[in-house]
Amino acid sequence: MNYRLPPLNSLRAFESAARHLSFKRAADELHVTPAAISHQIKALEEYLGLALFRRLTRALELTREGQAMLPKLQEGFECLATAVARTRHHDAGGALMVSAPPSFAARWLMPRLQRFTESHPDIELRLSSSLAAIDNQDGVSPEDLSADARTPAPDVSIRFGSGRYGSRRTERIFGVSYVAVCSPQLLKGMRPLSSPRDLRHHVLIHDDTIPDLDQRPSWAEWLRIAGESGADATRGPHFSNSSLAIEAAMDGMGVALALRPLVAADVAAGRLAIPFDIAVPSRYAYWLVSSDETGSRPAVAAFRDWLLGEARSDSANLPAMNSEG
Repeated sequence: MNYRLPPLNSLRAFESAARHLSFKRAADELHVTPAAISHQIKALEEYLGLALFRRLTRALELTREGQAMLPKLQEGFECLATAVARTRHHDAGGALMVSAPPSFAARWLMPRLQRFTESHPDIELRLSSSLAAIDNQDGVSPEDLSADARTPAPDVSIRFGSGRYGSRRTERIFGVSYVAVCSPQLLKGMRPLSSPRDLRHHVLIHDDTIPDLDQRPSWAEWLRIAGESGADATRGPHFSNSSLAIEAAMDGMGVALALRPLVAADVAAGRLAIPFDIAVPSRYAYWLVSSDETGSRPAVAAFRDWLLGEARSDSANLPAMNSEG
């Protein structure tokens, strides 16, 4: 593409002078003389055929055209800086940026991550978590809708959703199902949880993490599969993050629906209990997503092999439950 632009030096001079409203400060920042800044800006104004500054006796003001130009030019410089940073990052080879849904990162990935770092001490792992890694109601991740050239993109993403991510390299980590979880204390007491019928006497905790209402864990669906019609599936508190819903259940607030792989460690440690042998399969799954550009990097390949191996081992150790696919 043929970009018809004025010289980059004149654009840099204008951006700096407009930000400082001073030719002298711009000259100090760019390590040139004020006369050089003035010359660059005059050349830019001649190129554009309009004035960008009003030169007052002891002050400098932007014209209306200069005010309109400045934020777009700054955005362009930010994009250029990010493009250079990304190139330097990928050339480094040893750095690996990974993004994942918050609950998956905290409850499944983090407890295992030391095994990866010990096996690959040469890889500098940078993990971030975001609810944007969960598909929205249109079946795509909000990451795809809010992509910003100024924000460094992860080398590999872990997504929770449909698996439809365009031309990206997409590999299924594992499918999941929802189970009822609660504090072990609720299994005993005045109203112990011994059958789904007992849920009518307990608080039902709702997890609203997934943007798509049709894909959220539903107490109505779980109760239908359990054959229980006496409990009100709409009552109870709602949480916008599944980790909060799980913590509320762990604290004895009530019973929550949780993804079984994310609570397996808490169940094994006795912090949570699964009172009923009933699971509702989710139509979403966890996916490993990378681009053609990053997918061939040795660090990405090492992380992919390790993660999928951990997932296979985890799935093999989870016993089947009623209604689970």
